[in-house]
Amino acid sequence: MATKKPVTKPIVKKTPVKKPAPKPTIKKPVAKKAPVKKITNSPIVVDVSSSTKSASSMLDKAIDLIKWVDTPFKLFEVILLASVFFFGYFAWDSRTAILEAITHSSKITNLKEVNHLIPVAASLQKDLEAVTVVVHKAALVVNTRTTMLSFGPKGRDNSLDGLISSLFNKDPGRNAAIVGMLNGEVVCAKLEGTSKSSEWEAKQGATFICRGGIPPEIGDFDGYIAVGFKTEPADLNVVKTRINLASSEMSQ
Repeated sequence: MATKKPVTKPIVKKTPVKKPAPKPTIKKPVAKKAPVKKITNSPIVVDVSSSTKSASSMLDKAIDLIKWVDTPFKLFEVILLASVFFFGYFAWDSRTAILEAITHSSKITNLKEVNHLIPVAASLQKDLEAVTVVVHKAALVVNTRTTMLSFGPKGRDNSLDGLISSLFNKDPGRNAAIVGMLNGEVVCAKLEGTSKSSEWEAKQGATFICRGGIPPEIGDFDGYIAVGFKTEPADLNVVKTRINLASSEMSQ
């Protein structure tokens, strides 16, 4: 029995596979980061030493002034100086209106005589149901006012006739009212008894007062009407209009 010879397969030589050449690596430029500044929370320092010193110095001066006032004469001197300072500041602050009124008042006065003022004042008191009506003549150049006539609850009262007092005084309410009248306003406010005429008005029962210049036009100021009420009127517009009408009648 014949044996089969093993078949030998021819050896096939493998061709070597060429590996692709490696791609050159491109180095990416590294961006440099900007240096980050560290924020330090430094405390904010406020210098309050100067304001504290000024406040303490003013307090010390006030205490020294109180210690200095040890007699009635010194107290009167302090009050007098304070009043002069206040009036000077008030006059400077309202200088335009005052100077304009002084310029107009240098002419002949427009205020009528007393016998012509009496029926107008009586009618005004009746229409407004007022407690008092007082008419003053003003002289801005010398800062004086002269009471021309007055009406109380019982009618004509002669106790204030011819009374001369200062026009601007220590009463800030009346000073503000005068400046308002120089500007053509009728000024109404609570009555403050700081003069003989206002004290008389308070005794008659007045607690509220309205003042209007004579004549009512801006810049002209020959005097003013003071109308007193027991309580504040419900309609001040009516009161102011009626006072302006009476003011026009009292002016020539």
